[in-house]
Amino acid sequence: MLPELLALEKIIELGGSHLQVQVVREVSMASGQSFPVYAIGVGNPGLDVPAMGFFGGVHGLERIGAEVVIAYLQNVVMRLQWDTTLHQQLERVRLVFMPIVNPGGMWSATRANPHGVDLMRNAPVDAVDRVPFGIGGQRVSAGLPWYRGRLGDAMEVESQALCEVATAQLLARPFSIALDCHSGFGVKDRLWFPYAHTRKPIPHLAELHALHEIYLQAHSNHQYIFEPQSAQYLAHGDLWDHLYLQACQTVPAHTFLPLTLEMGSWLWIKKNPRQLFSRNGIFNPLINHRQQRVLRRHLSLLDFLSRAACSHARWAPAPEQRTQRRAEAMAAWY
Repeated sequence: MLPELLALEKIIELGGSHLQVQVVREVSMASGQSFPVYAIGVGNPGLDVPAMGFFGGVHGLERIGAEVVIAYLQNVVMRLQWDTTLHQQLERVRLVFMPIVNPGGMWSATRANPHGVDLMRNAPVDAVDRVPFGIGGQRVSAGLPWYRGRLGDAMEVESQALCEVATAQLLARPFSIALDCHSGFGVKDRLWFPYAHTRKPIPHLAELHALHEIYLQAHSNHQYIFEPQSAQYLAHGDLWDHLYLQACQTVPAHTFLPLTLEMGSWLWIKKNPRQLFSRNGIFNPLINHRQQRVLRRHLSLLDFLSRAACSHARWAPAPEQRTQRRAEAMAAWY
């Protein structure tokens, strides 16, 4: 059994009746094993309240992403036993957790799912601008990295699970934020927002700029670079582009802000260069005290986003402010 899955199921047991737990899909392996894909909800289930979604383990090799989401879920569950303020907050917001989207890939220690498909290249979105060779997504072979799947095939079951949960629990509400936790090369932790398929700015740039500003006000010594993903590279098939475009088309009056946390794995490799010789070590801190430090490092970000979603009416720009906000965002990011 996956240790992360065991830890998640223990937290689910501890959460008891406070949590609404759903097995969205079962992922089958060639060996005959199968793993559940869990979605966990806590807080007000009403569709008239805002929501915050946390996602991890989309790339099975990047275990630290799943562990960050599991650590925050544990924080919430344990605080439910005594934290009156948290109970009051949860009356006004819905929190949604999918910590292990790709359990088969995590079990196999691969970026892709058991079919060899990179879930973050699997959505039916084609880049309109040129993508870098390979990393931008390819349909040549599942034996090569960044495989999108065959043209015309349905999305993989894990991709479908994520999209179903995001559509029902986030897009259906008037305001929502999503955070998808990954790790990747770099010496900085980055917070990306769409688009990945084009360099064009997204319609909700004003809201993202306002969110960035209140984060800076509360965390003046933060470590994150906040930017559009297109500032780094473009890609086909991004799941968050797909969901954001869907939100704009089907619920244009709603606000959906998807973010991706890219933890800079070179921070760990610099301190322990031997990790370069381990496939897990390229994307995860292998030494226990460094892993604990990473989990502590990002906890305040996840808690901030929960509070920001709950209190969005106090910081989201009013209609008459959006033009100025968008101009400031364009100057900062484009």
